Amino acid sequence: MPKVIEDLEFRLSEEARRQVERSGYGALTIRSVAKACGIGVGTVYNYFPSKESLAASYMLRDWEQCYAALRAQCTEAAEPKDVLRAVFQQLCHFRQAHDGLFRDEAAKGSFSSFSGLFHGRLRQGLAAPLRSICADDFTAEFLAESLLTWAVPGQDFEQLCTVLIKLI
Repeated sequence: MPKVIEDLEFRLSEEARRQVERSGYGALTIRSVAKACGIGVGTVYNYFPSKESLAASYMLRDWEQCYAALRAQCTEAAEPKDVLRAVFQQLCHFRQAHDGLFRDEAAKGSFSSFSGLFHGRLRQGLAAPLRSICADDFTAEFLAESLLTWAVPGQDFEQLCTVLIKLI
């Protein structure tokens, strides 16, 4: 009889996170995650087809939490600057939480094919809460792209905000 492991998908994802944080993305393998979780390699493949999808799973979970916080903060924001700040801060929070992965050369190579595919979706998702302060969809997406571009390298919010407020 096969053993049943509670929340196996989550456990696999969290083990991948631990391994990436400890040894870097290049050291992460399906085999190492399987071994650490006490299961067969094939079982991991039932949940994740690749190590990229393993890493992406915990990043997606983290992003969903950041996005929920971002939307809540934008809903409560009284001024356009507060909305912009909420988006910028959550992007910075996410970047900082995954800084090692973003700087890892092995990860950059593996995720380059994903980045183009999801960049547009990310920009549209970020534009949604910005629409409340914009005259049109184009401006909201432009602001989203600007915040995304400038939050990733860790730029100063006040400098960026001065320019973005003029666009609204």
